[in-house]
Amino acid sequence: MRLGVLAILTASALAQEAPTFKTAVSLVHVDAEVTAADGRVLEGFTKDDFRIFDEGKQQPIVNFSAGEEALDLILLFDVSGSMRPKIQEVAAAAHEGVQELRKGDRVSIAVFNTHTRVIAPFTEDLEAVQRSIQEDVLGLHFGGGTFIQSAVSDSARRLMDQPRTSRRRAVLVITDDMGQRTRRESTVVTELWEADALLTGLIVRSELIQTLHTINTITHPYLIGLQAGVKGIAEKTGGDFIHAGAAGQAFQESMRRIRQRYSLYYPMPEGKPGAHRAIKVELTGDAAKRNPKARVRTRTGYVVPPKETR
Repeated sequence: MRLGVLAILTASALAQEAPTFKTAVSLVHVDAEVTAADGRVLEGFTKDDFRIFDEGKQQPIVNFSAGEEALDLILLFDVSGSMRPKIQEVAAAAHEGVQELRKGDRVSIAVFNTHTRVIAPFTEDLEAVQRSIQEDVLGLHFGGGTFIQSAVSDSARRLMDQPRTSRRRAVLVITDDMGQRTRRESTVVTELWEADALLTGLIVRSELIQTLHTINTITHPYLIGLQAGVKGIAEKTGGDFIHAGAAGQAFQESMRRIRQRYSLYYPMPEGKPGAHRAIKVELTGDAAKRNPKARVRTRTGYVVPPKETR
């Protein structure tokens, strides 16, 4: 049974800061991140600082939590040919980024080029995760194309098959974002909505790849429509995309931004199973005045689940 965007909570849990997943009330779960105009993450908000709209109608926030949450995380590494010049930088970044993992996190590792492969299943053994990255991922031959959309789609489906818990679900893809279009963006977004997962992209490009991309954009603009990256997908799931200057620091920042979000829950309105419903979260008047030009980053919608899961 797929719970997707659902959280099934007892009435007593509604008064608690940390939800427990049991029975009775069907809630929509939305993770939120608040950023300043310069991209800095803003903290210190409370339940009363947010308001949430479902299909344009304001909804009561019946449960709220702030701060770090344990993760169900897929680390998805691009091992295509264009990533070969950045292998050493990715190795250093991965070593630093994994330091952000905490006890209770579950992590799986996958790689992709024209195909997606699972390197390590979900585990709470963080030392094994570190070893797998250094030995199994970075020891691979880097080559082939970059089917980012297909790889993210595969990851979303894997998360759908995992038991639903209170862990935050996310996919962190480490890539140069120079992919070929293999899926409709809307299809991949829907799959991530159904998995109740956000997508974050860590963009790592060599100077040569960045230069070639810039030249192609100018001289062959028609090719851009054939390319596919993670930016649009990440935005619609509430995730970030970070262009790595110092890759190690960017990896750590990506991990922190996945973990340190606000979780909001509201009762699911009646809707036709399979229908897409739009979500909008914004700061209330006072909070908006205190934080001018702040942006609330969340998923932009969800899919109404079958009645038997509600």
